[in-house]
Amino acid sequence: MRTRAWRSSTSNWLPLTLALVVAGCSTPSVIQPPKHPPLPSPSPIPADIDSIPDPVPRAEPKSARGNPAFYDVLGKRYFVLNSADGYVERGVASWYGPGFHAASTSNGERYDMYAMTGAHKTLPLPAYVQVTNLSNGKHVVVRLNDRGPFKEGRIIDLSYTAAAKLDMLKAGTVFVEVRALTPMEKNAPPPAPAATSDLYVQAGAFATEANASKLLGQLHSKGIDNAFVRQAQVEGKTLYRVHVGPIPSVNEFDKVVKRLRMLGFPDARLAAN
Repeated sequence: MRTRAWRSSTSNWLPLTLALVVAGCSTPSVIQPPKHPPLPSPSPIPADIDSIPDPVPRAEPKSARGNPAFYDVLGKRYFVLNSADGYVERGVASWYGPGFHAASTSNGERYDMYAMTGAHKTLPLPAYVQVTNLSNGKHVVVRLNDRGPFKEGRIIDLSYTAAAKLDMLKAGTVFVEVRALTPMEKNAPPPAPAATSDLYVQAGAFATEANASKLLGQLHSKGIDNAFVRQAQVEGKTLYRVHVGPIPSVNEFDKVVKRLRMLGFPDARLAAN
């Protein structure tokens, strides 16, 4: 795990060792962060960053440092998966760059902002995943060697190069699909670009339409006029999901989730497709 506190505009980081130390103390104490020599500055950005190749998935032993059974960050416990097989998830990706170049990653390697790497909260380290920008269809393969991001609503943090190849540097965050690859796979069939890049917040999901309508009425009464009920089939059963949207950007999505939770809707989160 990281041994220093990291913070960026797109991610919240906390050293796991510090979290464990604080949890084990019986009396308050002031803990001074360890002193580290200055990290070396990254070399100039390559002229043709798109020419940097994606890694080819291969069988690797699990990192001794990066795969505890579980760990705690910011009051939340994360359980590390035994295997990445079959893992697919959609959500928000962010990226981290020069401020972390050459710092130690969770599995003990040095972070290289120009390598094709990434950070994930629960997949085993190392693992290989294909990341697809759902707004433009661009996709890359990255090797996971770090933990994070711990900012709520983010599912993966990417290196500078991976973010550049997905065309997300300027936006900082994008809606992506993350799909685990086996050692025999170089790429998986990429999903089609989303018909729209808009996002939706799910305020609640119910087995009965009456309960969904009740929540919808509560949202409308509090001025959330773009709330609606969407019916879905999940494992052969009908589910009534109360959604808010469309929301045009990740920044606006974060604001809507924060507003809903302040209004008393704690289950607000990214809506599944």
